[in-house]
Amino acid sequence: MMDDWVQPASRGDLPRREAMQTPEEVAAMLRLKALGWGVRRIAGELGCSHMTVRRYLAAGGWVAYRGRGRPRTLAGLEDWMAERFRRHAGNADVVRQELEREKGIRLSLRTVEREVRHLRRELEAEARATIRFETPPGKQLQIDFGERRAMIGDENVKVYLFVATLGYSRRLYVWPFRNERQESWFAGVEGAFRHFGGVTEEVLLDNDRGLVAHHNRLTREVEFNARLHAFAKHWRFRPRACAPYRARTKGKDERGVGYVKKNAIAGRQFESWPALEAHLEEWVRDVADQRVHGTTGEVPMERFRRAEASALRSIADVPPFEMARELVRKVQADCVIEIDSNAYSVPWRLIGESVRVVIVGGMLRVSHAGCEVAVHRRCFGRCERVMDPVHLDGVVGFGPKARAGIAPGSEPTSSPELLRPLLEYERLVGGRW
Repeated sequence: MMDDWVQPASRGDLPRREAMQTPEEVAAMLRLKALGWGVRRIAGELGCSHMTVRRYLAAGGWVAYRGRGRPRTLAGLEDWMAERFRRHAGNADVVRQELEREKGIRLSLRTVEREVRHLRRELEAEARATIRFETPPGKQLQIDFGERRAMIGDENVKVYLFVATLGYSRRLYVWPFRNERQESWFAGVEGAFRHFGGVTEEVLLDNDRGLVAHHNRLTREVEFNARLHAFAKHWRFRPRACAPYRARTKGKDERGVGYVKKNAIAGRQFESWPALEAHLEEWVRDVADQRVHGTTGEVPMERFRRAEASALRSIADVPPFEMARELVRKVQADCVIEIDSNAYSVPWRLIGESVRVVIVGGMLRVSHAGCEVAVHRRCFGRCERVMDPVHLDGVVGFGPKARAGIAPGSEPTSSPELLRPLLEYERLVGGRW
């Protein structure tokens, strides 16, 4: 036999304990009501019942809770709680632990969460708030990288888009790279200076490891990379790093990166990497520079010509900043060393030895024991293999006859010095290979 069905008690029949609201929360209720908000909308916004809102609105302000008069456990610790909550970036559990360790007060995490909920709302509001700072002409250049996959030929390639934005005119400079290394940052900034025809007073950048050695989140003390210092001195600009975890402090460029990814790249396919570069140059010239900017209400190119072009420091007679990248690699059993996923040949008698590699511009130079043993043009793709047949002289099955069958266009890129007998290398290093 089935049990008799009992109708559950309605929500209004259940005993309910009304939560106490702070004076600040009650003041917020009154302000929202004055703006025309309804009672239920206010209750949903502040996370309390509509009856609580009605009671405080009827009273016209905050009134003390008429309870049993039990004293609050955290009474008098409001300032201490607020300071610790902000110090730990809103982590209520850490505040609970320190409350027990330092004050001897043991509470549940839920109790502490209720105590600091108005502070959490303040932190969330601060995180959302963005104050727009307009910079004068020629003052600031904001730079950043954005990643986007694109079809280049038949391959789905990850493209690193360098985007530079002038703070006043909002003109853009965009260039694609295959990585986000320090050399790419420097090449991008130099390209931006050449594109705009001048240098700004400062460059606002991200906290990338290739640029910023250390950035203290609390004191805002910044230690820039030594090579960035040299690069900034060469071009005579002042580097600035945005606040850690607050990319919105360089919002002009953050929006520019999104604009480039959605407008210039999305849904497009390119025959080759040079075709991608040509497309971005054309897009910047014909689209980005000619649109009406949503914030300034002006065309970036017109705003640039009117006020910012003359405010930039001239770059006439300033040479490029040549940065040499030095590496140490061990020669593998197939007579190659690997650099950035590409393989380059060296003389086979150096198998197992460590060699020094210097990369300058588009050239890669390999030396051993102070003697240059290989020179190659640098590859910018991935998984490419560059072999100089001279490096395999003496290997069984690979001699002059074998080299005679090399297809045109694959001639060795080594310097003539590498054609000298290996005996001369032995005399230089004082022993046999």
